[in-house]
Amino acid sequence: MQEQAALLDIATDAIIVQNLDNDILFWNKSAERLYNWKVEEVLGQKIDNLLFPPNSSSMQTALKHLFEANEWQGELNQITKNNQKLIVESRWTLVRDAENQPNSILIVNTDITEKKKLELQFLRTQRLESLGTLAGGIAHDLNNVLAPILLAVEILRAKLQDERSLKLMSILETNVKRGSDLVKQVLSFARGIEGERTNIQLAHLISEIQKIATETFPKSINIRSNIQTNQLWIVSGDATQLHQIILNLCVNARDAMSDGGTLTISAQNIVLDNNSTILNPEAKVGRYILLTIADTGYGIEPEILDRIFEPFFTTKDIGKGTGLGLSTVLGIIKSHGGFINVSSQVGKGSEFQVYLPAIDITESKKAPENITPMLSGNGELILVVDDEPGICEFVCATLELYNYKVVTASDGIEAIAIYAQQKQDISAVLLDMMMPNMDGITTIRTFKRLNSQIKIIATSGFVGNDKIAELARTGVKTFLAKPYNTEQLLKMLHTLLN
Repeated sequence: MQEQAALLDIATDAIIVQNLDNDILFWNKSAERLYNWKVEEVLGQKIDNLLFPPNSSSMQTALKHLFEANEWQGELNQITKNNQKLIVESRWTLVRDAENQPNSILIVNTDITEKKKLELQFLRTQRLESLGTLAGGIAHDLNNVLAPILLAVEILRAKLQDERSLKLMSILETNVKRGSDLVKQVLSFARGIEGERTNIQLAHLISEIQKIATETFPKSINIRSNIQTNQLWIVSGDATQLHQIILNLCVNARDAMSDGGTLTISAQNIVLDNNSTILNPEAKVGRYILLTIADTGYGIEPEILDRIFEPFFTTKDIGKGTGLGLSTVLGIIKSHGGFINVSSQVGKGSEFQVYLPAIDITESKKAPENITPMLSGNGELILVVDDEPGICEFVCATLELYNYKVVTASDGIEAIAIYAQQKQDISAVLLDMMMPNMDGITTIRTFKRLNSQIKIIATSGFVGNDKIAELARTGVKTFLAKPYNTEQLLKMLHTLLN
């Protein structure tokens, strides 16, 4: 029996024997390693008290099936001596005595905790890939909706010159551009697309988010800000992504204060010297904006503080968090040349310090570029190809307003037929890349067979990097992303024609 017990101790699986009253009779070395309970601590103890979370019904379910079929196999959620959660693949066998009466239960448990985590990450990765595909389709459709609105605003602005109309046009234009920025934000998350970098005063972003938080967060949360707007340095970055950083950190702070508290957002200029860079390996000597978001919530436990930026790691309940918020924040901060520090005390709250490089004062005080007048045409005929009637109509109206002639087509097949008849008169083609019947790339290649020197501007609400590369291989190098305004359209058309 001792030899057999020694062999069981060599096994990598946890092997346990219990009687019918759930008292532990045997406990091998692997069980000691897995659960951190020594054999002398567990013999005679109730197995359900040691290994199962409170109020768990899984053991009773397993026992019921065991007595019906003499064996049972399945996954169990269990805990160690230190209350660490485990997932085991468990095989139970009902052992009978010489008279064929149930005598004890042999249990063999394999730790599959890491395996389940990897499976979960794989499923989440697949979900993200699906989200990326879905985001691309949504981006195209939304930008197609926004494009005619933006063009319509500029047509109406040229016709309606009274103060109230101009004010309404300005509000409408701002909101259309904001909608386009939100689409870019979804794409930057789902597909890692880089946004446009501009000079940004963080105080304006913070002020906007403070307003959103005040209107939407529970009234039990007091929101404060401490910013010196006129003295704060400028950063170079993507406004939508920086907006996302601040908003994500504020939302996390809100979730940490379910019983109320204080959320403080502050920003200040700071210069890091050599000593500071020693303390922060990712830092470089120079000028930074220090953005601090602090809460008085329940804090972060020390043992998980180092893991909070891991993708898919979350302490929130199932269905309430993806574990992607802080990993996205970290990615954006690093892409802007910055870094982040976190400090937290359980029961007192957390503080996130975001360091973003400030740009040179001289760089931020460049003279404004001269506003170029709208570039009118000279009666050239432009073929506009788009399956969205609203876009065709407003592009046509815009171009005619600036002395172009326009002919339209709703898909590639119709466009080819029109071009074949009027190719001597058509000066350029404005072509949507995503259309039914014949897509943009196929249409371009057919155009090239009719006229290798044809001038084409490709447009789309969303085109991935692979399509851009394929577009370049066709020889078309002019691409206009939707929604575009009148100035962008006229400038690109003028450059192409001249």
